[in-house]
Amino acid sequence: MPLEELERWLQVRVDQHPAATNLPMLDGYVAAIVAGPVSMSPLDWICPLLAIDADAFNHGGTPEFAAISAVALRHNEISQILSTTPRQFEPMHRRKINGAVDPRPWCQGFYAAMRLRLSAWAPLLDISNVNHALLLPILLHCRDDQGHPMLGSPRSGRETADFLRNAHADIPVAVEAMRQYWMPIRYARAR
Repeated sequence: MPLEELERWLQVRVDQHPAATNLPMLDGYVAAIVAGPVSMSPLDWICPLLAIDADAFNHGGTPEFAAISAVALRHNEISQILSTTPRQFEPMHRRKINGAVDPRPWCQGFYAAMRLRLSAWAPLLDISNVNHALLLPILLHCRDDQGHPMLGSPRSGRETADFLRNAHADIPVAVEAMRQYWMPIRYARAR
């Protein structure tokens, strides 16, 4: 299933509450799975992403299975890019009507994946950890369940507006840095 078709498929399923309803959200979600602190079974993250039952993995030739395959391909693509050519990693952002980048859906997708294992992300959520800054360009575009900014209301002023307008440019570097940060924990070898 091509990604454009996957997006249409997700939008038809909105009433089933998939974690992503568009490609930027899906891309952010998958990036968090790739760069995050723990390895997860595909069932544990693909099922909520697509709002499907685990049984869909057992039935090839269905739209659900095609969606699973498309997600797995994007996962492998992100993993390959971050492993071999991290500077080429580009989140799928949309553009606003004025032409500016809109990182919000991608960031919300990333945060939705974080929420699957939020306790594992705790070290980066701790503001006393210097590496907490890695999450800032993402969380600053996220909203909580009540629709409030995750990091609180931004300060008013030109400096804040400039920072918000350009923060998306830090996301690719932050994702790779998070991947590097978690690597010793995620891929610890048994001794």
